[in-house]
Amino acid sequence: MAELINLYQHLMGYFADYPPLHTLASITGLIVLALIANWLAKRVVLRMLQKFVGKTLGRDNQKFLNMPIASRLANIIPALVISGGILTVPHLSETVVSIVQNVARAFIVVTIAIAVGRIFDYINLLYLRRPGAHKKPIKGYLQLAKLIVYLVAGVLVTSILIDRNPLILLSGLGAMAAVLMLIFQDTILSLVASVQISSNNSVRVGDWLEMPQMNADGDVVDIALHTVTVQNWDKTLTVFPTKYLVSQSFKNWRGMTESGARRIKRSILLDQTSVRFITDEEVEHLKQLAPISGYLDEKIADIEAWNSKLSAAGKDSINYRRLTNLGTFRAYADNYLKTNPYVHKEFTSMVRQLQPEPTGIPLEIYCFSNRTAWVEYENIQADIFDHLLAILPEFGLRVVQQPTGSDLQDLAKALQHNPIH
Repeated sequence: MAELINLYQHLMGYFADYPPLHTLASITGLIVLALIANWLAKRVVLRMLQKFVGKTLGRDNQKFLNMPIASRLANIIPALVISGGILTVPHLSETVVSIVQNVARAFIVVTIAIAVGRIFDYINLLYLRRPGAHKKPIKGYLQLAKLIVYLVAGVLVTSILIDRNPLILLSGLGAMAAVLMLIFQDTILSLVASVQISSNNSVRVGDWLEMPQMNADGDVVDIALHTVTVQNWDKTLTVFPTKYLVSQSFKNWRGMTESGARRIKRSILLDQTSVRFITDEEVEHLKQLAPISGYLDEKIADIEAWNSKLSAAGKDSINYRRLTNLGTFRAYADNYLKTNPYVHKEFTSMVRQLQPEPTGIPLEIYCFSNRTAWVEYENIQADIFDHLLAILPEFGLRVVQQPTGSDLQDLAKALQHNPIH
């Protein structure tokens, strides 16, 4: 040890006669010392801290150290070494020493600001593990907090580099308030929108959102401070400002998903010329259909009682009530929906006629399926209309359809066999 001390004193005495070499050697030694401090902080102290945290606080908290946060904070150590050690370097002017110290201090402020930003990211990851966290996301608030931290860090870095009191800079910001309002207009509006969305619980991550003006139709995958990201059903992504969720209309399908029911609302266009009264033979034939066997018995009894009163009053038979094929089919479709195991029994279910149109009489099927998944829902809807379209001829009804090539060919053949004279 004594020999090392003597060697050091001999070198310092030698360098004292050569000021430039003395300064260069001191700077080199300071840089080497800073590198050693950085290595010790990241390789030794940080690993020891990871082992301690892993044993005492659990693995989840150890992940905190595995993130770039701790390694980022470790960069403060060599900056402190340089900031303090530059004072020991000989033959340096006060200006150079001041510049080096200011740069080192500014670097420390930036490092701390970035580390705090990473801490906010880690807080968001921990929050997302909570059940129901997607219902009230905090990512927008954390991004706002990061923005404030970065703004404060920017003011401090500027004040350090120009060697002025930060309060002087902050007082000057008052005059720039209008400019800042314009610059951060979107941020302010998005913050207000995020607060309203969170308080009203109008949109969550995972909701099916439909916003035609933004070409968005799919699941919400992210709600940030400035933007909302929707993954459309074609797997494309639509990104739009958060403020649009307050200023523009949209449709949220969450209510449908939570209710466990999805609406079916579709019409069958019937040929008006096929609507007529049904005969007694047809009534007996239709009684074989299970969904309306009981309905026909009750309806016929009611009609016979009504007609007997008219007959006793001497009314002509033209005034008698009779069953129609359209009314009977409507009753069949209604009972078919009530007995269908895939139609939700707690929601409205009906079959109704709409206003007759030049294209026919719309018979609307209105009900709710008890499956909300897209594929299952479409299969249930298709099965219902497959059955109703196939059973229509049993009631003597026809659907409206534009003539096709095969229809014209059939007409031409009919005219050949039975020409019009």
